[in-house]
Amino acid sequence: MSTSIRVSDETKAKLARLKREDESWDEFLDRLANEGSGMKAGAWKGTDKAQKAREAIKRSRESFQQ
Repeated sequence: MSTSIRVSDETKAKLARLKREDESWDEFLDRLANEGSGMKAGAWKGTDKAQKAREAIKRSRESFQQ
């Protein structure tokens, strides 16, 4: 199935700069739509982000119980 999406020439030029030479427009848009979704394993390794997240969850639960 095929769908057309209208974009301005300016928007298409911006997208074309991000598109890789070896990918189709469909592959490019799929990659773009999935970028940043989900977390990669080890993303917080070597940082204090995991501990900060645990503390935020604990504070949230404590405020909910009051």
